[in-house]
Amino acid sequence: MSRRTPRLFAAALAVGALLLGGCAQETSNDTPAAGGNSAAAAFPVTVGKLTLDKRPEKIVSLSPSATEMLFAIGAGKQVTAVDDNSNYPAEAPKSDLSGFQPNAEAIAGKSPDLVVLSNDTNKIVDQLTTLKIPVLLTPAAATLDDTYQQIGDLGKLTGHPAEADAVTKKMKDDIAALTKDLPRRAKPLTYYHELGPELYSVTSKTFIGSLYTLAGLQNIADPADADGKSGGYPQLSQEVIVKANPDFVFLADTKCCKQNAETVKARSGWAGVTAVKNNQVVALDDDIASRWGPRVVDLLKAIVDATAKVPA
Repeated sequence: MSRRTPRLFAAALAVGALLLGGCAQETSNDTPAAGGNSAAAAFPVTVGKLTLDKRPEKIVSLSPSATEMLFAIGAGKQVTAVDDNSNYPAEAPKSDLSGFQPNAEAIAGKSPDLVVLSNDTNKIVDQLTTLKIPVLLTPAAATLDDTYQQIGDLGKLTGHPAEADAVTKKMKDDIAALTKDLPRRAKPLTYYHELGPELYSVTSKTFIGSLYTLAGLQNIADPADADGKSGGYPQLSQEVIVKANPDFVFLADTKCCKQNAETVKARSGWAGVTAVKNNQVVALDDDIASRWGPRVVDLLKAIVDATAKVPA
């Protein structure tokens, strides 16, 4: 995996979607169709202002999160190309298409009948609209409800509404099971979530931060972006982190930047941090920790499992 820069990461996960015009459609507030046989899903279907007259059979996904959603709901066989960062599941038809620097001509060369995007970089939406290619915008989720909505919308547009409902139900059930018996602590455990060795982090107002809140943890990065000017992704200093003395350090830069408990311990002043002293530096999967698809349950489980080892 190539090293992610904080700017690219923020572009993928920044709270709040770009408001797009043209034929790009944001995910709607429509409730996904419940029950029924997806094989017989009726078309045309509409999500927001986007209407598809027939089931798409050549979907291009330029969002790793959307790619995971599409395969999770059973629409994988309809996906003919995904961007160069969509590496899950393994059978996803990875290509050299870029989601960060999309090229309309290259996308059109795949003859798609639906393109799924997470942002409008290079005004790609206008370019695809001019080519009369249907586009669905699935912007970075700010809440779990956003994730459920996107899964439902993709289910409707691909002819898999029942499967989409089943995926969201399982996610909700799994999350409820993970959080229902959390220990009651007189003082919440604190944490630092690392996006990269440049010490960019997330606040509780981000999608990732909300998962830690579900797990009952307190974020040391919140004061660094109290005014929201960093969009929930402040860059901290070593001094601030060491002074905050978090109980846990969660590393979301293990693949991209080869960070681990030993590299953290070797940083100036970090050996005395509680998380380091108590062997509570947790290596996360970079990909799972940077996406808002069905595997957010895996991320929450990693957090809950790690913190459960600390007596209440």
